[in-house]
Amino acid sequence: MSEVVINLPEEIFSTRRLPPQEFVQEMRLAAAIFWYQKNEISQEKAAQIAGINRRDFIAALAREQIDVFSVDFDDLQKELNLG
Repeated sequence: MSEVVINLPEEIFSTRRLPPQEFVQEMRLAAAIFWYQKNEISQEKAAQIAGINRRDFIAALAREQIDVFSVDFDDLQKELNLG
């Protein structure tokens, strides 16, 4: 596993009222959700980035009121026409 070091001002942690470890966890989840919403990564990869299992990632999406499954209706129609 790779490690990334990000230097942040100490006041960031007091502003968010989170210890550094919880702040890092929130950053990982936020990044995973962001990339998932942009359709750049799958739910499985997003969960891996966030450091949680897929079920917990789906629960996090629900808490943030983000669609868990997105359907492109044009693509769906094409698939239905094939069958």
